Amino acid sequence: MEFRTVGGAGITPYLDAVARLRIAVFREWPYLYDGSAEYEARYLQDYADCPDSTLVLALEDGRVVGASTALPLAAAEAEFQAPFREQGLDPAAYYYLAESVLEPEFRGQGAGHRFFAAREAAARRLGFAHATFCAVVRPQDHPRRPADYRPLDGFWRRRGYTRAEGLVCQFPWPDIGETQGTHKPLQFWWRGL
Repeated sequence: MEFRTVGGAGITPYLDAVARLRIAVFREWPYLYDGSAEYEARYLQDYADCPDSTLVLALEDGRVVGASTALPLAAAEAEFQAPFREQGLDPAAYYYLAESVLEPEFRGQGAGHRFFAAREAAARRLGFAHATFCAVVRPQDHPRRPADYRPLDGFWRRRGYTRAEGLVCQFPWPDIGETQGTHKPLQFWWRGL
């Protein structure tokens, strides 16, 4: 795989490819996201419009097979900022590592580390001292939970992240089979840079 990092308006040519990946990968456990191209276009445009955003691409023979996004938490949707504000923390102090999506056949080859390293480097370059991200929390007994599912907590800890106790946001999306979005809890993780 080849990796490429772009930001701000440089993200625009890749919006459709990232939307396709988000819809496909987030359909898997634990997100179970029943995404739409219309929503993705609106959501991802915020990254193209933000001059301090970052998009890390994984390419195979020029085709986008993975993508990872980030932007200042203060530029993210209000739902992601809310738990920080409620705890008296300034969202402007954090660089938000929004998501990483990768086609299944390319997993386990180091892309996750490359995605985190590139976004953390972008955060440092922009003067941020803290990075954060969040992950959906699903019940252990959820009927769609695969028997062989391994959470990514160990990977995140090896990257230096810890669970940010008390920082949980609620964000809506439609699960597979739902016609309306329902709010899901997302637990924040963070680290100093």
